[in-house]
Amino acid sequence: MKSRSEAFFKEASKKLTTAKEELFKPAEDIVSYSVCKNAQFAIENFLKGYLTKNNIELQQNETIASLYAKCVSVDKDFDTIDLSALACRNHAIDSRYCAEINMVTACFDTADSIDTYLRRNKIV
Repeated sequence: MKSRSEAFFKEASKKLTTAKEELFKPAEDIVSYSVCKNAQFAIENFLKGYLTKNNIELQQNETIASLYAKCVSVDKDFDTIDLSALACRNHAIDSRYCAEINMVTACFDTADSIDTYLRRNKIV
């Protein structure tokens, strides 16, 4: 399981970096779809990495909300990460995206918060 969780964490970090690079371009050059999808996939992979590291079984078609709920069941402090800004949290990852810069930024910030939490707790 360790190598599987590491693969999830590695992919999550890669997607977060891609989202960050896109987000910090000049405003007129930002492709919000790219930030949104990369941040979504970063969130999904961080959560899946955490769960596989803790030997929690993943189901097919999990949503961000269902993955998050499982993370909270493993570690109650996980609930300090706020997902309320994610309009896509209860939907399949590939089914929704946002284009408004405020929503895109919120999605990126959520991915970054999960990354920070995992690093602060020496999980990644």
